[in-house]
Amino acid sequence: MAATDKEPHASAVRSRSYRDESYLHGFLGTLRDLQKAGVLQDVVLEVEGRRFPCHRLVLSAASPYFRAMFTTDMAESRQKTVVLQDVDPGMFGEILSYIYSGNLHVSLDKVKPLYQAADLLQLDYVRDTCSSYMAMNVERSTCVDLYKFAELLSVDIVRNRCLQCISKHFVEVASSEEFCSLSVNQLTEIISHDELDVKEEKTVWEAVVRWVQHSREDRLHHLPSILPHIRFNLLTLDDTAAILEHSLVREYPLFSKVIRKGRKGKLNLKPRLGMTTEMVLLSTAENDEILFMNPREGMYISYNCEDFPDATAMTVTGDNDMYILENEQEDYSQLSMLKYNHKENVWDHAGMSSISASDGNEFLVEIDGILYYVAAKLREDRAVVRMRKYNRHTDQWQECSQLKLDRTLDDRAFAALSCGSHLYLLVNSAMHRYDPNQDCWCERTPPNLLARFSTVTVVAMGTEIFCTDIACIHTLVYDTEKDHWQKLHGLPDPGNLHINRTPSLFILENQLHIFIETYDNDQQDPSLYYLVYVYDRTADAWRDLKAILPNKEYYAHHPLCPVVRMYLPYLKGAQIHITSYTFQR
Repeated sequence: MAATDKEPHASAVRSRSYRDESYLHGFLGTLRDLQKAGVLQDVVLEVEGRRFPCHRLVLSAASPYFRAMFTTDMAESRQKTVVLQDVDPGMFGEILSYIYSGNLHVSLDKVKPLYQAADLLQLDYVRDTCSSYMAMNVERSTCVDLYKFAELLSVDIVRNRCLQCISKHFVEVASSEEFCSLSVNQLTEIISHDELDVKEEKTVWEAVVRWVQHSREDRLHHLPSILPHIRFNLLTLDDTAAILEHSLVREYPLFSKVIRKGRKGKLNLKPRLGMTTEMVLLSTAENDEILFMNPREGMYISYNCEDFPDATAMTVTGDNDMYILENEQEDYSQLSMLKYNHKENVWDHAGMSSISASDGNEFLVEIDGILYYVAAKLREDRAVVRMRKYNRHTDQWQECSQLKLDRTLDDRAFAALSCGSHLYLLVNSAMHRYDPNQDCWCERTPPNLLARFSTVTVVAMGTEIFCTDIACIHTLVYDTEKDHWQKLHGLPDPGNLHINRTPSLFILENQLHIFIETYDNDQQDPSLYYLVYVYDRTADAWRDLKAILPNKEYYAHHPLCPVVRMYLPYLKGAQIHITSYTFQR
């Protein structure tokens, strides 16, 4: 029959695809019903004497392990009964229930054998779910047991979480019976961590002795390989003398040699996390003194530093390293990188190539162990944010993607910082995010909660970014995961005091703080007053810490105060001021 004008041509009819969700759920439910009824089953899996009738097709669709078993020329593909080895029958029942229903029940008492079964049968979802479950349930009572399991099977997410927990609660963990069940390699890995929360290295020595004494005959010969991981250079002279007189050491002269070598400071110089104190770094106006302060503890440490660099940018990395960029004396267009030597209290050249300086505000930012130099260059009616990252393998600064801004740059409203694995830039009430993996910028939600809001100081904590304006009237918090801004309560009225210099936010002991320099305009000869406030998130209020700084003029570096963990014995000769005021938590 010939086509008429009224009949549409076949090519003009568009095709469409449809998805029947009820069919998908119903299909899985039908399989579960067939399994329960014992209908159409064509293979029996035998696990330690228990028999599990199943469907080859279902097993092959769910697991690469069974697919290879039943679709190749393996002997099992022709057998009516297949015996499975190295699988717990109870865990196989749980896995079979998951295969036919999609539901998985996990508990702490069975998560380890369930993980092992899923790993053998190549069920990625079950294995990954077990890993996440174990990681969420790492605590003092479970960390050693889960660490041994995760270390044996290379479950990195669980292993790393356990090491964090063991480091944080080392004193309690080291006194437990489970600690003595560690292998020598596991023990060595734990005591090698910088993050151990111990106040003195003697605690690590005592833990090692306890581990050796638990099975002395079997473990004594491991001691020479363990001792170099104890930081004997951090021990007091009295503690070192007591250790040298210990029965384990006196019986074996070799042990004494290792300890004396470590005492000379040639091994493991870095202090443990628990031996350090978080301190905020300030400088004097003359740049000849550093002030390390912890106003929460009422502690202020003045340290003479006549060679403190004139920094254009500064950062403290996740490894507690302080870096500073300063202009080279021979060529001010070039910047040199300096690194703080904690032990010697000096600024050494970081061994990095110099970098060309840029106009405007400059920032030094670390993202996942890589240093980035961020600066803005004004071009007529707009600005270009230029960024370079340091490649340690080639010792070169590599250009990153530029960000072009249509509006004029306000120096006071320009701030760059890292949060998580991204870099964030706030400029003229706009928010931009840089993704190092993609080398690209994207615009995020701006802080439009306030009209004419001009960011002057920003700081990151966890997945949030905090910022405030120059008058400290408004404080905002940005959730990087939700791309959402929220307004926090502003600072209390300081009365007759007026802000003299740009305020600076900082994070100390996981709480938001702000440092403000003020003066009393009502006095004939105005004096400077320094205020430090801590933010109480629960009460949405700021609390004055009543900071009592030594009588000098101080300033922070750029829009935030650097916070670094200091090992106080390294500050020999420093003037330590401890006020009677202590912050009440």
